[in-house]
Amino acid sequence: MDAHASTASHDEHSHPSAGVYVKIGIVLFILTALEVGLYEFTYGEHSGPMGAQVQPFFVPLLLLLSAAKFALVAMFYMHLKQDSRLFTGVFVFPLIIAAIIVIALMVLMAYHFAYARSGG
Repeated sequence: MDAHASTASHDEHSHPSAGVYVKIGIVLFILTALEVGLYEFTYGEHSGPMGAQVQPFFVPLLLLLSAAKFALVAMFYMHLKQDSRLFTGVFVFPLIIAAIIVIALMVLMAYHFAYARSGG
């Protein structure tokens, strides 16, 4: 019966195959190429009028692409996808708190600069 229990726990925490890691690596490469392409399209040597229209969305788009890459790395290469939900929560909860603090500071700074420009 102990052999069956160890097999069940081994199946529960089985890791992805090498093929899955290769696919994730390709997706990470594509996301990185999109980030570099977005920079070149927006601020690069040959950016054009369309690049100027994308500039207000440049940072949010880069943050989204970076968040997608971070999620893939955390889920597969840090094995959070196979671990207990408790470990995922212990890892993700502080990140959510940090993101809220960073966003709040960005809003506060934007408000401060807008208030300083208005002469108030």
